[in-house]
Amino acid sequence: MAPISVASVLISDSVDPRCRAILEQHSIRVTERHNMKKEELMANYDGLVVRSATKVTADIIDAAHNLKIIGRAGTGVDNVDVDAATRKGVIVMNTPSGNTISAAELTCALLISLSRNVPQAVISMKQGNWDRKKFMGAELYGKVLGIVGLGRIGKEVASRMQSFGMRTIGYDPITPPEVSASWGVEQMSLELLWPQCDYITVHTPLLPSTVGLLNDESFAKCKKGVKVVNCARGGIIDEAALLRALESGQCGGAGLDVFVEEPPKDRSLVEHPGVISCPHLGASTKEAQARCGEDIALQIVDMVKGKRLIGAVNAQSLVSAFSEESHQLIKLGEAVGAVLQSCAASRRPFSQVQVTTQGCRPAAVRLREAGVRGVPRPSLGRGQLPGDARLCAAAPVPRPGEGGPQADAEQVHGAPAAGGVPGTGLREGEGPLGCQPLRAEGWSAGRCCGQMGNT
Repeated sequence: MAPISVASVLISDSVDPRCRAILEQHSIRVTERHNMKKEELMANYDGLVVRSATKVTADIIDAAHNLKIIGRAGTGVDNVDVDAATRKGVIVMNTPSGNTISAAELTCALLISLSRNVPQAVISMKQGNWDRKKFMGAELYGKVLGIVGLGRIGKEVASRMQSFGMRTIGYDPITPPEVSASWGVEQMSLELLWPQCDYITVHTPLLPSTVGLLNDESFAKCKKGVKVVNCARGGIIDEAALLRALESGQCGGAGLDVFVEEPPKDRSLVEHPGVISCPHLGASTKEAQARCGEDIALQIVDMVKGKRLIGAVNAQSLVSAFSEESHQLIKLGEAVGAVLQSCAASRRPFSQVQVTTQGCRPAAVRLREAGVRGVPRPSLGRGQLPGDARLCAAAPVPRPGEGGPQADAEQVHGAPAAGGVPGTGLREGEGPLGCQPLRAEGWSAGRCCGQMGNT
């Protein structure tokens, strides 16, 4: 891939010091400030590194004119508007493996605690009691653990709980059954999985298809007294349905590290005697934080050097724009635009540029967009577009006989509408024609985003 210039990075959340050290070692200026206001986040940095506290909304992305990369030092990216970033040509990357072990270990700790009532017994002892009968537990040996979501974390949970003699079954629409079978996990449909489980743990991304995955209907299909764990994302287990299942005895206990609202204002689940709850601790280990801080810094450095693009969650939409082949086409297109400008008899800025392309799609896309970039307007240098418009995909003009609408020319940027940017055909804040957000379809997009576990 072609190198990408990143001269300055803002770290707006608490990230391991290794992150800053690695970036500065590679001549990237780093500003580290926490608890910033939204207006402060709109400053012109090339890169932004966050954890889960900073919410990177569309208006922040739109206003940050120099932004090229948003790095999430963690797994999920639900605090970043990925669609808005994709429309602006901003790469969003995470550290998909940084938290894996820590989140898996917490999951196992909650499963063990549920089986033996460990937290409840600790509280009782601290209150001066000695209630041996009250905290009668059950062995994990020989029990069935259902794992919904067989990504990195699901796999690690399976291997650890198998050492307790548990039978592990699972469901995942992405991981092939023969692959999970090599880990000792038998895959099956959810309809077959629910009735067999003594324990269920979820490790899916939070998508429309996974919201309320465990609800009244699915609880009704489970064994009476089934115990559930959620160290992935709040909302995968319907909280109201879980409370009803706990009250009826259909659910025998729950281990929750995540909630729909954090911290939860509704304390019904937190205060329920059958619930073990934690304040989103899945990634809260020294090792995970060090790993995530180091990983995101190294990923940014690799991108800057043009080595590789790792952890880019919107890669499907943007990665081709940063390939070496595209880089050469972009340079050619900019040169063509500059020649066009220099040959013009009038010194007035263009109000319209028409670029006609034929041939393969990648060449057409890059030449068209870069050709417009090469035509400056008075207040901008060559190769600059107003605002933060960036290169992105648009359909090329088809060759005759190739199908689709026939045309011998295509207007990429025309005269601006009211409120637009003179000489570009762009409204303020818009990117080039044809930018489309990456749509998350099913778990595939979620897995790409690394949302298979805790932050």
